[in-house]
Amino acid sequence: MINVLRRGQISVQAITIQAGWRPEPDIVWIDLLRPTRDEELAVEAALDLQLPTVEEMEALEPSSRLYQEGGATFMTATLLAHGSEAAPHATPVTFVLAKGVLITLRYEDLRAFRIYGEHARCDEASPRAGPLLGLLDAVLERVARILDETEDRVAEVSVVIFKRPPGGNFRPLLTGLAQAQSVIALARTSLVSLGRLLSFAALAPEIADDREARAHLKTLQRDAQSLTEHTSHQASHLGFLLDAALGLINIEQNGIIKFFSVVAVIFMPPTLIASIYGMNFDVMPELHWHAGYPMAVVAMVVAAVLPVLWFKRRGWL
Repeated sequence: MINVLRRGQISVQAITIQAGWRPEPDIVWIDLLRPTRDEELAVEAALDLQLPTVEEMEALEPSSRLYQEGGATFMTATLLAHGSEAAPHATPVTFVLAKGVLITLRYEDLRAFRIYGEHARCDEASPRAGPLLGLLDAVLERVARILDETEDRVAEVSVVIFKRPPGGNFRPLLTGLAQAQSVIALARTSLVSLGRLLSFAALAPEIADDREARAHLKTLQRDAQSLTEHTSHQASHLGFLLDAALGLINIEQNGIIKFFSVVAVIFMPPTLIASIYGMNFDVMPELHWHAGYPMAVVAMVVAAVLPVLWFKRRGWL
């Protein structure tokens, strides 16, 4: 799928390209979302550049992710995808500045791209790197929103941990903490990757030769650094909550073990006496009861079921 943004256009527009396609002079952003090989080749031929492969996009070496070639600046970052859903994950996205045009290559429908694409606007007075800076601004804003949502969920879990009734189930709380930890870890990875990209972007001619673009880039760098520090704070808070939850679990388990230990000690003397003298009497009227055996079986079943029901009521099972 190919989306393009033109100067003076309010939002992106989906187009179909074929071999021999040439971008119009008013196109400032070409977004390749899960492109076919033919679409990639058409864009490469039109702009005289070589887009990175998926393997190069996923590589960790800076030489594979951040480089300049043929007058174009190639920058690949790892971004957080589906951060508000149940299965967040990281995905590589490549940004290319070439001949005043921004080309993005991605394989996930990222919400930041969708939001920016719906409201993007680039006029004649906009800097050449305007689409790149605006898009990165939207990406950072989206990460900040995800961190705020995660912080709200963690705050709810924090209240439940310390105000939960005795015997409550800790499984949902630990699951929620694990999900929040996963999101924050992925967000931090994304922010670190964006930080490297923003530093390298200053070398692009479209930014280096534009004072306004350089100032905007520095603002984005400060925002990325601030969000990275925020993820560190959230990670430490999550670690505290996890330790607190595990500590409360241990306290409850110790209380249960203590209870059973006391009960065992209380019933130990009667059990000892019954085991020695219980069957050593000549006169035992119960031996001649016709209903004695069924009554004994019923008594054993009741004696086994009642503790189980009581344990479940206490939340121990």
